[in-house]
Amino acid sequence: MTTIAASGGKTLPDDAPHVLVVDDDQKIRDLLARYLYENGFRVSTAENVPTARAAMRGLSYDIVLLDVMMPGETGLTLARELKATTRIPVCLLTARSEPENRIEGLEIGVEDYIPKPFEPRELLLRLRNILRRGEPRATPRDEVQMGVYVFNLSRGELKRDDETIKITERERDLLRLFASKPGIPIARHELTSDDSTGSERAIDVQINRLRRKIETDPSNPVYLQTVRGKGYIFYID
Repeated sequence: MTTIAASGGKTLPDDAPHVLVVDDDQKIRDLLARYLYENGFRVSTAENVPTARAAMRGLSYDIVLLDVMMPGETGLTLARELKATTRIPVCLLTARSEPENRIEGLEIGVEDYIPKPFEPRELLLRLRNILRRGEPRATPRDEVQMGVYVFNLSRGELKRDDETIKITERERDLLRLFASKPGIPIARHELTSDDSTGSERAIDVQINRLRRKIETDPSNPVYLQTVRGKGYIFYID
């Protein structure tokens, strides 16, 4: 087990979240450890399930980032143990060709999964949103940020820097709903309106239009993502 220490003059606060990265690929462990540390996480790493168990006997963690396919015991084995005996949130790393593992992980109760290969920025958003879900409910925020875009909930105003982005009333309602549940999947039927355009198929069209206004690359969304078979999930900075 390796713990990333302060380097290059960077010192993290004592309350910085502590993540345990479990992956048998050393290159991936090192890259994730460096990236997460530079973005405010204390990081420990483990190369397999037994090492991870030993690490958790000596330290407490705020979240576990867990690869599924590893030699010996798989990540699903450890995920099942953690969800049965602890309240530590778990995010799985899965290959895109392993949908059955993602489904099993969700059935076990893991908080999220991210398929490999992944964008580090997306991973960071997902981890932060998982941790945010576990925080005590605070006063609702009035603004949410998505990269260069900021949405003001009370004014219903979407901006990029000082430029106001024109949005429809329906898009405004959708953004308010998504912003009220960041990091939580929302089913299509919850997004339908009472008017004649409120079918679930129409929702997909509206989501695509909204993505063109809040995503740098709408064809590869980072903030407003599809949850296969469920609906959509919204991530914020």
